[in-house]
Amino acid sequence: MYENFLLKIFSSGQVREIDSFTIDNEPVASIDLMERAAGSLFGFLQNHLDSSGLIKIFAGPGNNGGDGLALARMLAEANFQVEVFITRFSDRNSKDFQVNLDRLKLQNKVQVFELFQADDFPALDKSDIIIDAIFGSGLSKQLSGIYAALVLHLNNSNAEILAIDIPSGLFGEDNSNNGGSHIIQAKTTLSIQFPKLSFLFAENQDSVGDWHIIPIGLHKEKIEQTKTRNYLLTLDYLKNIKRKRTKFSHKGTYGHSLLISGCYGRMGAAVLASKAALRSGTGLLTSHIPSKGSDILQIAVPEAMISLDQSEILFSQAPDLSEYDAIGVGPALGCRSNSQKGLLELLTKAEKPMVIDADGINILAENQDMLKKVPEYTILTPHPKEFERLVGNCKSGYERNLKQVEFAKKNKLILVLKGANTSIACPDGTCYFNSTGNPGMATAGSGDVLTGIILALLAQAYEPKHAAQLGVFVHGLAGDLAAQEVGQEALIASDIIDFLGKAFSMI
Repeated sequence: MYENFLLKIFSSGQVREIDSFTIDNEPVASIDLMERAAGSLFGFLQNHLDSSGLIKIFAGPGNNGGDGLALARMLAEANFQVEVFITRFSDRNSKDFQVNLDRLKLQNKVQVFELFQADDFPALDKSDIIIDAIFGSGLSKQLSGIYAALVLHLNNSNAEILAIDIPSGLFGEDNSNNGGSHIIQAKTTLSIQFPKLSFLFAENQDSVGDWHIIPIGLHKEKIEQTKTRNYLLTLDYLKNIKRKRTKFSHKGTYGHSLLISGCYGRMGAAVLASKAALRSGTGLLTSHIPSKGSDILQIAVPEAMISLDQSEILFSQAPDLSEYDAIGVGPALGCRSNSQKGLLELLTKAEKPMVIDADGINILAENQDMLKKVPEYTILTPHPKEFERLVGNCKSGYERNLKQVEFAKKNKLILVLKGANTSIACPDGTCYFNSTGNPGMATAGSGDVLTGIILALLAQAYEPKHAAQLGVFVHGLAGDLAAQEVGQEALIASDIIDFLGKAFSMI
């Protein structure tokens, strides 16, 4: 219903199709679309570049190079100091590249150098600003030879590198067999119109750096009609998902959550998840904990009701589930045999929406037959290592994502894979990547907070997909707000909880 508010992530081939469709049906000449793209890039850069620095643009033989040449002309017209270095390692240039080269020479404000061999590579200073316009997202094979040598030369300069559309040498999707020094190591990547799937995987971080989307007005109807399984969550989308509270509602309106968590010596997880659930709008919360944890939880979270396990030190038996609207299980349970039996009992009895985290997932990994007992559309929230315990080792983020989507489809579950761009795979094969969060959230208890948030949303009768999407986005947004206040290094999980109210109010 709200797909138009999501940002689609297309394959490189699909982007080329949308680009061609725009040219044919807007209609707009390809050279004019290139001018539009360069204008958008210039609009961003003029507000982010120091006009006193020397900008060195390296242009390849195709349309990515053409973008670089048009950008050089615009920067020079705005009195930036610009030099251009054109690769002449082959005699093939695109038509639009040549048009922009002619325009640049006619302007006569930019010194243009041609690179025929490695001896032509210019000296570079770490104070230079390098703009990489060598290759775009159409690259299909690993760089080698003179191109790889040029990339290595640029990377070794210690200068700041900005990549146009995609760092040269990087593929738009799968880079499992494409690593090493032959990929540009950009500080910033300016991606034209859409993000690239490869930007969202950890192994490509050193190449991509910080990335920004530069809209250039590609054909809206074609974008809407082109199907994809991958999306980037946006604030506008979540604003349409989040519900408003009504004047005459009461605590029963917002559901009764059951949280099963904690074991002796690890009650902090139960405290964090309980607080997060209450801060995320659940009307009532009951925390089922080992009996020795009673005083800890009642003191730390007086708003929570308590259900005590028959065991003093761990979870061993599922409580009566009849009065609850949603169930969360897993944070700091431990994986002892009694807890495994307790989880099996819970899965056998559960008929309510559920989120499973941490040791709940580890128990499933040790007992794969139990997966058959997990109710459909249950939300699992593993970090990468926990996920690999379920499905086996993955050699790249791309492979892990493929396995994530396949796991969600096969088991009819929602798989939230936590990380820098937490991804949410759904049973229909779609996958949603988060756009909030920061490295300060890589701290103990952060995942417990996410479990509490999602549990509260499930109890409020959000459908599981929306509960996962909204929960992940709010969790990251609260982390961003907390980092602004305390800094990333000092951020702890409790800080995320403290900023949940402000995060929800921003949506």
